Amino acid sequence: MSTDIGQNIIAGRYSPNAGALLQSLDASSGEALPFTFGQASAAQVDDAAQAAAAAYPLFRSLSSTRRAEFLDAVAAQIDALGDDFVAIVCRETALPAARIQGERGRTSGQMRLFAQVLRRGDFYGARIDRALPERQPLPRPDLRQCSMGVGPVAVFGASNFPLAFSTAGGDTAAAFAAGCPVVFKAHSGHMATAALVAAAILRAAEQTGMPAGVFNMIYGAGVGEALVKHPAIQAVGFTGSLKGGRALCDMAAARPQPIPVFAEMSSINPVLVLPAALRSRGEKIARELADSVVQGCGQFCTNPGLVLGISSPQFSLFTANLIHEISQRPPQTMLNAGTLKSYEKGLAALHAHAQVKHLAGQAQEGQQARPQLFQANVQMLIDADELLQEEVFGPVTVIVEVADKAELLKALSGLRGQLTATFTADAEDLSEFAEVLPLLEQKVGRVLFNGYPTGVEVCDAMVHGGPYPATSDARGTSVGSLAIARFLRPVCYQNCPDELLPDALKNANPLGIARLVDGQSSREALS
Repeated sequence: MSTDIGQNIIAGRYSPNAGALLQSLDASSGEALPFTFGQASAAQVDDAAQAAAAAYPLFRSLSSTRRAEFLDAVAAQIDALGDDFVAIVCRETALPAARIQGERGRTSGQMRLFAQVLRRGDFYGARIDRALPERQPLPRPDLRQCSMGVGPVAVFGASNFPLAFSTAGGDTAAAFAAGCPVVFKAHSGHMATAALVAAAILRAAEQTGMPAGVFNMIYGAGVGEALVKHPAIQAVGFTGSLKGGRALCDMAAARPQPIPVFAEMSSINPVLVLPAALRSRGEKIARELADSVVQGCGQFCTNPGLVLGISSPQFSLFTANLIHEISQRPPQTMLNAGTLKSYEKGLAALHAHAQVKHLAGQAQEGQQARPQLFQANVQMLIDADELLQEEVFGPVTVIVEVADKAELLKALSGLRGQLTATFTADAEDLSEFAEVLPLLEQKVGRVLFNGYPTGVEVCDAMVHGGPYPATSDARGTSVGSLAIARFLRPVCYQNCPDELLPDALKNANPLGIARLVDGQSSREALS
């Protein structure tokens, strides 16, 4: 890495460091890596936001095809990041090379998905109501509506996905697709990773002739507040803790001009293991569920942190099998020392609660996280006990045994908003517990049947969101093509001359997109 890569990025250029230097660390050993980065000054934060604001009119006025070319170029640059890059990411995060290689593919794939969205044109949501003679005698204007980008977006890098939810991650890709320049706040846990991906974005921007301020990046502690409060910023994307996300929401709401914060924060992702499924394949479910709990050291926002089942001999056997499985799983290194400390704090709170019993897992010691299994009294869920609602980020899950279907419904009613809920069920279960699905639909963003939540497909139909505190806004998603909607707003044109209309609304329909015209879907040009 060249020395300038450790500098903040403003308007497509590296900004000389003027303050303290920040050190990149090896996640496994804690030793300093040979990369330092400049703490952004207040002036640099302001310059970055102003650069994004200056780029916004130019960037959003580009055709959707031009923006798609940019996204495809970013994807190609990310794919070109080689083995040396993967090695640096592995050292900064302690994640294995195979995981990083897969995440690199997901990251470039997200960019290409949004390029497809731009070429399809459905994101415009074009609606046209003409002033037709047959609608007389009531006078009616010609009204046309489509969506446009909200303006510069602040994006915060996530600790647990150094590529897919970070520099060129889903929030950045969705903002670019919407026509919104980005000011990215690099995560302190993988600054070298961020720098190398940012350089790839800059190369793609130059290659495709994008405005200089389309992408900006800042490093450091304490810069997030100034960024969110900056009047040029019009929306925020965040993936992280409930405490951090809520703080950003409060800051954004307190601005003279409040702005939306799309924060993905806290979820315990309940898994329901139902009786018929346990009778037919309980041992297999226990093994696969343990795999899901410890996957990636439990550092997924969709990690299954709560398991519910009906009291029965089959559930008792399942619990015994899960105890055995968790006991056999080895310790793993977490993303950084801070994440490990938070995990240990969460475990201590569970150990200390009178209604929680520790079932499996070696005592936590050393520099690695050891998988753990607990059992909690169902009354904690019914009473909405805060401890059981709080995500413990790491390889741990909590079993709750309920007496019958009625008690299961009471327990689920006490749950707060979640990203996911999972039915592990056979056909008999789905019929017997039909009342559960409508309840979960009010609680979660994604309902799974006979799977495990630690896998999020990047596609048109995916929802990675849910009611608070899973996210700050349940109407959106941070994964999948619908994520673009978070950074768009509708604009209506009344009696506007055709030559001044956006292409999506012009009579000739030069984009060839499907539009809602006088209440009917049409791709036809209008006379």
